[in-house]
Amino acid sequence: QVQLEESGGGSVQAGGSLSLSCESSTYTSNTYCMGWFRQAPGKGREGIALIYTTEGITYYADSVKGRFAVAQDNDKNTLYLQMDNLEPEDTAMYYCAAEYSGRGCMSSIQKLGARGDYYNMDYWGKGTLVTISS
Repeated sequence: QVQLEESGGGSVQAGGSLSLSCESSTYTSNTYCMGWFRQAPGKGREGIALIYTTEGITYYADSVKGRFAVAQDNDKNTLYLQMDNLEPEDTAMYYCAAEYSGRGCMSSIQKLGARGDYYNMDYWGKGTLVTISS
């Protein structure tokens, strides 16, 4: 059983930055892809960033493109999300997820930015809360 633990959430003012981390209990190099997702109060889960962990290829939702950056450190089995120029609309619970078979990766990429039950990743963390004030 893979366990993912997010950290780094908090409260900042609009225009500020936060850096999230997601530590895996197993080798991130064994995953097919990993990603960051978020869920705002009363809304469906939104896929925002995904990385193919072997090639390092990244994908982003339009809502965060140019402001957020996903990265991995396989030596530390950790996934990161650097968030800059934050907006009140970024307020949400942020989750990381890992996919081992690949099927969930392609479908998640195709749905990035959409809110709903679209993201079939194998394992999910419990989330870290990000609050942006105006």
